Amino acid sequence: MKIGMAINYSGDFAETIDNLIDFEKVGLDRITVPEAYSFDAVSQLGYIAARTSTIELATGILPMYSRTPTNLAMTAAGLDYISGGRFVLGIGASGPQVIEGFHGVKYDAPVGRARENAEICRMVWRRERTEYNGKYYKLPFSKEDGGTGLGKPLKIINHPVRERIPMLLAAIGPKNVELAAELFEEWQPILFHPEHLSVAFGDALDKGNAKRAPELGKLGISVNTTALITDDEEQRQNALALVKHHAALYIGGMGARGKNFYNDLAVRYGYADAAKKIQDLYLDGKKQEAAAAVPDDLASGMSLIGPESFVKERLAAFESAGITTLLVAPATPAHADQVEQIRLLKEFVS
Repeated sequence: MKIGMAINYSGDFAETIDNLIDFEKVGLDRITVPEAYSFDAVSQLGYIAARTSTIELATGILPMYSRTPTNLAMTAAGLDYISGGRFVLGIGASGPQVIEGFHGVKYDAPVGRARENAEICRMVWRRERTEYNGKYYKLPFSKEDGGTGLGKPLKIINHPVRERIPMLLAAIGPKNVELAAELFEEWQPILFHPEHLSVAFGDALDKGNAKRAPELGKLGISVNTTALITDDEEQRQNALALVKHHAALYIGGMGARGKNFYNDLAVRYGYADAAKKIQDLYLDGKKQEAAAAVPDDLASGMSLIGPESFVKERLAAFESAGITTLLVAPATPAHADQVEQIRLLKEFVS
């Protein structure tokens, strides 16, 4: 498994990138930059590309509604070029709160749009002319579609470093997970618990893999996790509390009652009663109580927190579930300690 990290988009970016060099020295494999409703991820990745030499660079994730598919393809080709072929294009649907609230774009058809985004991106990278007649995207946009009729099918001027830049789809809904297994190089779920992979995602993965083209290779799986290798029980409990607060934010607060994808995921994991309680508490403003309602075994199973022997057991569980990249958040504030945590994890997986 590769060991990666996600950049904190709300912190001191310059200091974060200065510190990133230390992680690269101990073998960090990938850095991802999120794009929620903060600064854009692309400009930051361009800066990181100039400051690093070996780390894979990934968007984690770009909302596909806020850019056209062709713009995504151009952006990915540009980042792949300046990084020397180190880029991974991570896309996802985000949610209606952000897409309609922040971008002012209708949130619809996430599965169909993700498919057409992937197909158009690969067409552009192959330097084919932009002729595509999809349900959601049409190239050129013709007079019959409501355009001027002056659009021409073009091909990207530059020659991309790779005609198949790896694409990752962030997804937890069954149809989107199926699409990831069918059409993308990697899939990224959230709040991932390896022992619940089969019950939560098994059917969708099987359906998608049955349609997967051989040239795509085996589906890679990238997941986020919190890590702290420690024998200290107080440190372990404090780290697990971080996991619980993060889980409560998503299970309880990311969406409304009846429209929360992460709450649905917890239900599929088998935590229906806990999911309802967490959401009720969180939406009532009781965030501390909501975090406390996250079951211990759920928080522990999603993370790498505890003595070395336990962490190694959890690493084996993630590996057995087919995880190819672990995006780790070290649960310690000191930079030197974070670097040491990554160094140890790299040692364990190798």
